[in-house]
Amino acid sequence: MKFKTPLLCGALIAFLSGCNMGADSPRGFSLPEGDPEKGKHVLIEHNCFGCHSLDSMEAEVAATQSEITTRVPLGGRSMKITTYAELVTSIINPSHRISRGHKDYTTDADGNSIMPNYNHVMTVDELVNVVAFLQPEYEVVPYTYTRYNQYGPY
Repeated sequence: MKFKTPLLCGALIAFLSGCNMGADSPRGFSLPEGDPEKGKHVLIEHNCFGCHSLDSMEAEVAATQSEITTRVPLGGRSMKITTYAELVTSIINPSHRISRGHKDYTTDADGNSIMPNYNHVMTVDELVNVVAFLQPEYEVVPYTYTRYNQYGPY
């Protein structure tokens, strides 16, 4: 049992050293609070529903001609929390992470997102307003565990 302590300490040090990313660390990153109502209007102004759908804005989606074969849904139910940072990144750098279920019709031949980077189009104010509007549209659904029947009389 003597060797377990050094191994545990080494693993802990390796883990903690990976948390310090220097200049690339997200530590201290924070944007101002957005206005959800303004964010709703930004989605319409930038024609986001040409490629996206959103259940709470069904009428606006229906009024916009689709630019791709299947619209990429925004919001909805997920077993994973969609964070503020993930939403911001998805808008300003859409090729950062592409959902597996949408790769076939949302990427170019090089595997990059066909969604343009909005960091040259959208103001910071518009960005935080869109994120403030979208974040509550995601609902976290707890993972359902498999219930096993008892295999014998107990």
